[in-house]
Amino acid sequence: MLTPLGWGTAVVSASLYAAGWWLGYPEPAMLAVAGLVAVAGALLWSLPSPKLDVSREIAPLKVGRGEPAVGVLHVINAGRAGVRGLTAHDAAGSTAVAVDIPRLRPGGKRTVTYRLPTDRRGEIPVGPLRLVRADPLRLARRVREYGTPQTLLVRPKTVRLALLASGRAYHLDGPTSDKSPAGTATFHALREYVIGDEMRHIHWKSSARTGTLMVRQLVDASLPTTTVVLEARPGVWGDPDDFELAVDAAASVAVGAAAANFPVRVLTGNGPVADTRGGPDDIEVLLDRLTVIGMEEGPRSTVDAVRRVRAGGSLIVVTPGGADLGRIAAVRTRFDRVVVLRVRPRESASAPPGVRLVDVDDLDGLASAWNHLGRSR
Repeated sequence: MLTPLGWGTAVVSASLYAAGWWLGYPEPAMLAVAGLVAVAGALLWSLPSPKLDVSREIAPLKVGRGEPAVGVLHVINAGRAGVRGLTAHDAAGSTAVAVDIPRLRPGGKRTVTYRLPTDRRGEIPVGPLRLVRADPLRLARRVREYGTPQTLLVRPKTVRLALLASGRAYHLDGPTSDKSPAGTATFHALREYVIGDEMRHIHWKSSARTGTLMVRQLVDASLPTTTVVLEARPGVWGDPDDFELAVDAAASVAVGAAAANFPVRVLTGNGPVADTRGGPDDIEVLLDRLTVIGMEEGPRSTVDAVRRVRAGGSLIVVTPGGADLGRIAAVRTRFDRVVVLRVRPRESASAPPGVRLVDVDDLDGLASAWNHLGRSR
């Protein structure tokens, strides 16, 4: 198709030809013919297109922010003519990555590897491969797309954090619910037998009364939950990079608790982000959910979200420097431990009674301060 320059050349040439013919001057008409010939030649130049079969791989499909990821293109020349060296562009989100495709003989195959940008968190669509053919005068340009797009998941960057000690002993017969992690200690309810249940958990009296095998559902009510509340309103974050660091910090805390097989809740003022019971798959769930979280106006502030959190366990609030510490401290009696992570604060602040403050300038500083926090009582 014609570029804006090509359309301009065609319109000016046609107008010039009409004016020269009307006024009887051959010179403008000759210039107009030259312009129209150039436009026609540009269209013919951009018509040929190589027949390529393109398949794409991304390795790995999930990567932490800033970690390396590569795209791998397998290119086959499916045409009868050879293909000279080409420069194509593969879309990676809003970024166009230049890909050099070497010369291919008919039926030839080449594998091209290139680096993908991973500096921004999120779901990054990769592809299709766009091949642009333009004439030397840039009057005509034709874009052809090859290959099926795929998605690269750039997840939050995390640092290893230990689980904070609860600071309170939990009775094995404490509160239970259907969301309590499965265990062997505390009776929660009776349910119907399913294949795989241990015979020693069958409740014979209830089974005889109902005519259906009933088993005791045992849970572990002694595991405290780590609740992470993330401030996500755009109006309170002056720099988007500060919010990215806040997401990294929240992910690090959540992953540290999940790695110890403890339940984890993550929420913002807009509602819950993740609620895991504790298990080997929790880390993947938490990282995937935090990958797609963004700044968004919500009906409630972080403080309002904190006040609606179920009591118990540790409460971690991730917020910018201007947090309302007094209102957060008002809920300290409902939790075993309350920690506020202030991301790149502009001014110092005093911690209210019962609340621990950690100023986070980067993830390495968070790890050091967190380890110190775990050693203190």
